[in-house]
Amino acid sequence: MISSVGRKPPTIETPRLRLRAHTIDDLDACLAIWGDAAVTRFIGGRPFTREEVWDRVLRYSGMWSLVGHGFWAVEARDGGGLIGEVGIMEAKRAIEPSLEGEPEVGWAFSPTAQGRGYASEAVASALAWGDAMLEAPKLVCIIAPENAASLKLAGKLGFVERARTTYHGEPTIQFERTRQRQNHP
Repeated sequence: MISSVGRKPPTIETPRLRLRAHTIDDLDACLAIWGDAAVTRFIGGRPFTREEVWDRVLRYSGMWSLVGHGFWAVEARDGGGLIGEVGIMEAKRAIEPSLEGEPEVGWAFSPTAQGRGYASEAVASALAWGDAMLEAPKLVCIIAPENAASLKLAGKLGFVERARTTYHGEPTIQFERTRQRQNHP
């Protein structure tokens, strides 16, 4: 279903953002994001440890190598540094209905970057890349029902609800978005 295994993450530039591959030097900036309770309240429910964030950074790199898509580090082009992460993954989640074989979109942004349209700009760019580069007929995402900002963003970008379920014992909504055929990246 997914082509180009072994692909390296491309750099994508928008008017305000740069989506790029994670590097080993991103660990502390990623920890600042994932270690913030405001960021993780709907993603795991607690701040992540340095070890858990290191595992995430390694997973990002490995996913590109093994499945041909993954996450980007998102930085502000005005010199604002790393402000979030966005990507398309194959998470192999233990969730029903299953998401296996359906690329899953995800995003997380530091509180200082929220409310400025950065997530919308970054996720739209990742979706455009996925539409152009992946052979999947649809993309999916999961969102906690209380996460109003992500629910709004998903709707704005064409995701529609497909199931209400639980993940790790917490209420979760699954969404899907039909691939938009276009020539991009």
